[in-house]
Amino acid sequence: HILGFTNVDDQGQEGVELSYDHILKGEPGQRRVIKDRIGRVVEDVERLRATRPGRDVYLSIDQRIQYAAYRALKIAVQQNEARAGMMVVVDPRSGEVLALVNQPSFNPNNRDNLNSERYRNRAVTDLFEPGSTLKPFTLAAALESGQYKPESTVDTSPGRFKIGKDTVRDSKNYGVLDLGGIIQNSSNVGASKVALSLEPEVLWKALRDFGFGSISEIALPGEGYGRLNEYRNWSEIEHATLAFGYGLSVTAAQLARAYTVLANDGWMQPLSIVKLDEIGPRKRIISANTAQEIRRMLTRVITKGTGALAAVPGYSVAGKTGTVHKSISSGYAEHRYRSLFA
Repeated sequence: HILGFTNVDDQGQEGVELSYDHILKGEPGQRRVIKDRIGRVVEDVERLRATRPGRDVYLSIDQRIQYAAYRALKIAVQQNEARAGMMVVVDPRSGEVLALVNQPSFNPNNRDNLNSERYRNRAVTDLFEPGSTLKPFTLAAALESGQYKPESTVDTSPGRFKIGKDTVRDSKNYGVLDLGGIIQNSSNVGASKVALSLEPEVLWKALRDFGFGSISEIALPGEGYGRLNEYRNWSEIEHATLAFGYGLSVTAAQLARAYTVLANDGWMQPLSIVKLDEIGPRKRIISANTAQEIRRMLTRVITKGTGALAAVPGYSVAGKTGTVHKSISSGYAEHRYRSLFA
């Protein structure tokens, strides 16, 4: 999915072969010649332009991490009988992509299985609702607004929250939670109440700053922009459900880039599939203090919350789980889901 493939004329059709075709293919030269009547060259007159050979492109991919990611994703997809899967691994300090894998996969040398279902690069093309993996960004916006501190509490009783004719629900009644508790228990009610206490423009601007609704600049073909509706058009329920990742769409690459901001003390780097000689200009998204507070909350997800399976002995791991009902033409499927972990 990264390398892609060429057509019979060696023109890039997918992946790096397409994105960097202008660098890889070089330029033909030109010369003036004399030919005989049947087209054979009998004399070189002059060279008009020298040939320029194609240049090498060095990828940021770490083969060992790529292999481990490919193997882990394939096993997870098979064990869960999933239709598809994707994984992106990024170095947050440089923005370099260390691994990018998709299932189902394909062999570009076997043209029999070259159909779009297999060869499209889902990690950059497929859009999905991020679900609870968006909650850390809602709480980051709350901390940045000055209205909240990490120890601020929200009453989530009785485990449901009525908004007009709609109801937001938790899996159980978590009672009074601090912001870390909202993340740890993945409380939709808590996240919704926090979001509704913020002006729509404040939440919208925060999500835009984290890169939602814009491409990640990874330079691979077909990347989706995602969708983040203009805040002026939000209904109250849309304002609330955005807090836990419904009502907007992202790509896996976008979500990975957003999480690098939390890992990199508030700085964002553009994603790069090419090895960088030097790190490019970065952008401050949130304060270092806010990023560190959110990371502390995300470690509770692993040590005490929904992400216990992500624990690695000897390491401090921070992350967030998400489970999203799949959208269908009539709304949401009752028993079909996307499972996420960032």
